[in-house]
Amino acid sequence: MKTVLLASAAVACLASVAAAETTVQSCDRTVTFDAPPERAISNDVNLTEMMLVLGLADRMVGYTGISGWKTLDEEMRAGVEELPELSEKYPSKEVLAGADADFFFAGWNYGMRVGGEVTPETLEPFGIQVYELTESCIHIMEKDKASIEDMYADLMNLGRIFDIEDRATELVDGYRAELAAFSDGLETGEPLRVFVYDSGEDAPFTAGRYAMPTALIEAAGGVNIMDDFEKSWATVTWEEVVERNPEVIVIVNYGEVTAEQKRDFMMSNPAFADLDAVKNDRFVTLEYVEATPGPRNINAIKTLADAFWGE
Repeated sequence: MKTVLLASAAVACLASVAAAETTVQSCDRTVTFDAPPERAISNDVNLTEMMLVLGLADRMVGYTGISGWKTLDEEMRAGVEELPELSEKYPSKEVLAGADADFFFAGWNYGMRVGGEVTPETLEPFGIQVYELTESCIHIMEKDKASIEDMYADLMNLGRIFDIEDRATELVDGYRAELAAFSDGLETGEPLRVFVYDSGEDAPFTAGRYAMPTALIEAAGGVNIMDDFEKSWATVTWEEVVERNPEVIVIVNYGEVTAEQKRDFMMSNPAFADLDAVKNDRFVTLEYVEATPGPRNINAIKTLADAFWGE
């Protein structure tokens, strides 16, 4: 009888351990978490906001990669006021290990570089597990073009990892309903030709087929003129932009060069004088945190739609 009881207890214990394990797909890796992370670090402003909107600040020991390029708005400052910024730009292995982190939420070119110092493989010996931003997976594997579903997938996977799946589901369902209601009431015409101007004067850094603005622009009734550019965020030539003649230019606002300065550069340059967007002064600004995958993507679509089709 005693042997049976011990065996039953062992089975129950194993079942409990198995139930605690969570497996998610992170780019081309299947990652299993034995328990929800307790000392998480996020990189970049949009990924950090995903953590905050899920109510995970109390599971974090800090964040990285924001003040070196971007600024926190009031809402974000309030969300991270108890947390330190551990690195102004990309963190080193030593920074992450020194914080005794057990989880790093980052992406390729969002805190990690292919072949760089910080990758899922280089952090594994420190006991730091990594979940990769879905939009960024194009840097290491093939994937479909950018979609708002990429952002939803990240929120749902974070929900599973941190054992708050109900909270994540409620959040994503709310975003879906909000976007559906907006799209149903949106009156559009022929899709507008749209160029995303991130930065650069000699050559523009822009959003290609696999970057989130492509999905945002389509949801708002436009088409990214670089939709066939088989990249995420990358550099093109001004000749390509002129040839494709955008009707609207979306400026991504961050860093030392302001959105107004970027607009002035395009408006004052004779090379762009014949662009429809320049002739009609049709510019719209998205903050970096709106243009990259994160909770503000729904409002970004509304901002774009108003600029495309509003009076």
